[in-house]
Amino acid sequence: MQRYKSSEAQKLIYQSYDRLLVDWQVPYEEKDIPTSYGSTHLITVGSPTNPPLLLLHGTGDNSAMMWIYNIQQLSESFYVIAIDAIGGSGKSEPNEKYYKQFDQTTWLDELLESLSIETTHIVGVSYGAYLAYHYAIMRPSKVNKIVCMAGSIAVSQFEVMSKMMKAFLPEAIFPTEKNCKKLLRKLSGPNYSVFENNTELMNHWYYLLKYFNNKSMMQHKLTMFDHDQIKLIRDNSLFLIGDKDILSYYPKAINRLNENKLHYKIIENTGHSINHEQSQLVNTEIINYLS
Repeated sequence: MQRYKSSEAQKLIYQSYDRLLVDWQVPYEEKDIPTSYGSTHLITVGSPTNPPLLLLHGTGDNSAMMWIYNIQQLSESFYVIAIDAIGGSGKSEPNEKYYKQFDQTTWLDELLESLSIETTHIVGVSYGAYLAYHYAIMRPSKVNKIVCMAGSIAVSQFEVMSKMMKAFLPEAIFPTEKNCKKLLRKLSGPNYSVFENNTELMNHWYYLLKYFNNKSMMQHKLTMFDHDQIKLIRDNSLFLIGDKDILSYYPKAINRLNENKLHYKIIENTGHSINHEQSQLVNTEIINYLS
């Protein structure tokens, strides 16, 4: 399966990716880690003597755009490892095995082993939030604390897909620059200007909508955990959810957090792009909780 609609499209996205990394305004190192499912691209920032922190982005996103407003503060307290999801729109390159028998837990196991990391904190957004609590449940001995932003506890594929379709359609089917801006405003709270005022960030978002094949991420399937399994993250997880987030702020999702006695905070006037829209607040919440 081709992740991009053409080699020219991939080049355009990668060039924009590199320009976004320059805008991080911090020293960083890019690495490509071989795994059973292909090469995984990651970016490390901060001192290796600090506690490790994995950053996991959402579906259709990548590390360069996801953490642009968070990386400076987080890297002061942690050794940050921002991972491009394999099969996603970053620089990771999946192989044939990825498309046949991808296993999320094994993939992250191999990355941590390659980095010689025994235990770590994890922060994720949207699908990255799911992947954070998934790994914490599957490998509790390897995870210290997790922060799940713009995410909820999944109970059915239908519920997740219906929310996604309602949020992204019809704009994502017709990815013009006008629809790109319209979709952004639909997903965001009132502080959407943090995107619109950043020309490179908006361009990158448009390129991904227009040229990335989201079907490439379909191997990242959701596991539905029962109450006993979710108990495993009760004491080491924090959920941050925007009150304007149409994907994760609705009665069933909030009731599920309450039923499982999970710790969460609702961030006012904030949509799905929570760590962009409220970066200072989110950075502080993450650092305080993980510290």
